Amino acid sequence: MFRICCPCHFGLESVVKFELVRLGVPEIAAADGRVSFSGGWDEIAAANIELTAAERVLIEFGTFSVKAQRGKTAFDPLFEGVMQAPLEEFIGRDDAVIVKGSSLNSALHSVPACQAIVKKAAVTRLQKAYHTQTLPESGAAHTLQFQIRNDICTLYLDTTGMPLYKRGWRQQAVLAPIRETLAAGILDLSHVRSDTQLCDPFCGSGTFLIEGARRAMRIAPGLHRKYACETWEQTPQDAFRRARTAATEKINHNAEFHGFGFDADPAAVELTMLNAKKAGVADRITVKQQEIKDFQAVSGQNIVCNPPYGERMLDVEQARGLYRVMSRVVPDDLPCSIITPDAEFEKCFGRKARKRRKLYNGMMQCQLYQYW
Repeated sequence: MFRICCPCHFGLESVVKFELVRLGVPEIAAADGRVSFSGGWDEIAAANIELTAAERVLIEFGTFSVKAQRGKTAFDPLFEGVMQAPLEEFIGRDDAVIVKGSSLNSALHSVPACQAIVKKAAVTRLQKAYHTQTLPESGAAHTLQFQIRNDICTLYLDTTGMPLYKRGWRQQAVLAPIRETLAAGILDLSHVRSDTQLCDPFCGSGTFLIEGARRAMRIAPGLHRKYACETWEQTPQDAFRRARTAATEKINHNAEFHGFGFDADPAAVELTMLNAKKAGVADRITVKQQEIKDFQAVSGQNIVCNPPYGERMLDVEQARGLYRVMSRVVPDDLPCSIITPDAEFEKCFGRKARKRRKLYNGMMQCQLYQYW
C-alpha cells in the first residue's frame, strides 16, 4: 500500500474526491489543489484510467523540512530527505531518473539547484542500494517530482507520464482551448448526467461537448492511452489489464445524452466534429455555425460555456458586448454555467449568479458563474 496523490485544478478537489469515493479507495484526504488516498498498483491503474479531473497520479514518498540547520549547508536537509525515500523499490539499477519540481516561499528558491541536489541524492541512494558506482540510466524513465512550499518538501514519483488532460482525441485546438480536466470538472459541477441535453454556444474545438458525451456514456478518459509506469519492471502489468477491463464494463451505450454546439467560426465547427469523431462520440453531437445573437435555447437544455476572452478575443469590451447579447438570448429558466476571468461578468450579463466558484484556467484566475 502506498500513499497516492492526485493534483488537480484549484476548486475541483471535491470532484476528484467524489470520483475516488466511487472507485472505493480508502483514506481519502483533500487539500488545496490535490487529493490523496491509500492504495496499491490496482488503485494507481484505476485512478490513471478513470479520473476525469485529476492532472496526474503520483506516489508520495514523504514530506520533510528543508529549513536551514546550524552547521549545515542550505541544501543538506533536501539531500538528506531524499536519501530517506525507498527509491530502489520503484527504480531499477538501469532505469533513468528525471527530476522536476517547484519551490515557493522557501529559502531554496532556485529550482535548477534543487533539481541537481535531488538528482544527486537519488543517485547516491540507488548506488548504495545496488552496490555500484555506475548507473547507466538506459532503462525506463522514472520522474521524481519535488514540491517545496514554505520550507517543507514533498517528494513524489510520477506514474502518469503525459498529463491526464491529454486524452488522445484532440486533433487540433482553437486558440486558448479549455483544458479537458477543467472542462470535466465544470461538467460535474454543472450536473451533466447520462440523459443531459448539453448546449455550448461557444463550442470552439468541442471540449465541453466531447467531455460531456464521454462522461454521460461513462467512457473512462484514459482508457485508450498508455502511462509511464507501464514501462517499469516494478509495475505488475495485470493491474492495468484489470483496470481497463473494469472501465470497459462500465460504458453505457444507452445513455440519452446529446450535445448541441454553436460557433461563429466555421473552422471551429469542423474541428469540433473531427475531434468528436476521433473521441468516438460524433453521433452524440450536433454542431452548427451560428453567431451568439442568433442563439435560440431549447427547453430542457443545460448550457455550459467558455465565452471568448483574453487570448481568444483581445478586446475586453468586445467580450463584454457578447455577455450583454447572451443576457438577451439565454433564458433565465435554464441551468447555465459560464466560466470567465472577467470580474464584471455579472454586471454585463445582468443577473446575479446563484453560485460562484473560483477556478483556474491555466494561470488565469476565473469564476464559474452558475444559474439555475
